[in-house]
Amino acid sequence: MIVGFGIDAVAISRIRRWMEDEGLLARFFHPQELRETKSRGLTAVYSLAARFAAKEAYGKALGTGLKGITLKNILVTNNPNGKPELTLLGDAATPFKRICGTRIHLSLTHESNMAIAAVILES
Repeated sequence: MIVGFGIDAVAISRIRRWMEDEGLLARFFHPQELRETKSRGLTAVYSLAARFAAKEAYGKALGTGLKGITLKNILVTNNPNGKPELTLLGDAATPFKRICGTRIHLSLTHESNMAIAAVILES
């Protein structure tokens, strides 16, 4: 049963400014996300923007926002086929467990100036 849906959009320019601040990136992104996206060269900023949108969309799908959640504990990766997946660590997993969550669906997209993510939570 679907228990939550969230969607978020992030301006690529916002994340492009963050690319110059390693401390800011480390605050919002898991080290694995940074390694994987930075290996993409010029398209890294698009990947990071989509991942940041996914974190925000997760909070919206919970219906509680991200209060009390460390953003880098929401890890966005791609499976071997390229499908994005959301992994919850530490304090990011607590509200998902509270709603008896069983499955997370994630979709990401980006264009020249925007990245968008949608999250569906099942229980």
